[in-house]
Amino acid sequence: MRSDRRTAVAAGVLFLVTEIAAIGGLALYRPVLDGPPGAPGTDAVTSALLGALCELVLVAAVIGTGVVLYPVVRRRYEAMALGYACLRLLEAVVIAVGVLAVLTLVTLRREAMGVAGVAGADRALVALHEWTFLLGPNVALGLNTTLLAYAMYRSRLVPRFIALLGLVGGPLICASGVAVMFGAYGQVSVAGSVAAVPVFAWEVTLAVRLIVKGFDQPRVGAAEASHTAGEPAGASTGALRV
Repeated sequence: MRSDRRTAVAAGVLFLVTEIAAIGGLALYRPVLDGPPGAPGTDAVTSALLGALCELVLVAAVIGTGVVLYPVVRRRYEAMALGYACLRLLEAVVIAVGVLAVLTLVTLRREAMGVAGVAGADRALVALHEWTFLLGPNVALGLNTTLLAYAMYRSRLVPRFIALLGLVGGPLICASGVAVMFGAYGQVSVAGSVAAVPVFAWEVTLAVRLIVKGFDQPRVGAAEASHTAGEPAGASTGALRV
């Protein structure tokens, strides 16, 4: 149980780090992404580099949540645990591509001004970042949120109202990503922000729960006992059943 408690705290901290790093990166990137083509000022370059650092922390934290939760979730739903870890990795890779796009954009604006075709490359890099921002923290996040929330709901590792936030927030942010893709509204807009509220509430609420109280220990213990005894994953009894 001590191991599960440490795992819960680690996962909770990592979820909080993802939220802080994501918000910080978005705020720090905007001066460069929204600015006109041309040599950026020192402040804009510094802001972009700090934003890249925030996003790299985000990448590490996103992967970390998948890694630390895998051993606990796999006791009841091994396939879902693996799927969640893979989708978190996919989300991290897409975010990392966006970081490279911004860093390349900064280099281009600082060193290649006056070269033919720079304006077009500038716009292409901004567009690449916007697409990674849509497909990573929206579509991939929505998919892995739905998967983890469903596993949490079925296993009751956390109170069901927390899992329900994820079951609402995951599909909603996916749907919002599709709406943005087809031009219904901008991702950084009132509608986009509203669609992100449930998944934000899911991650923060889950993080606080895991840090303060951890997993529902009796159910985790029952799952571990069944797994150790060689029972099939679906044959867990007692509190693990819905």
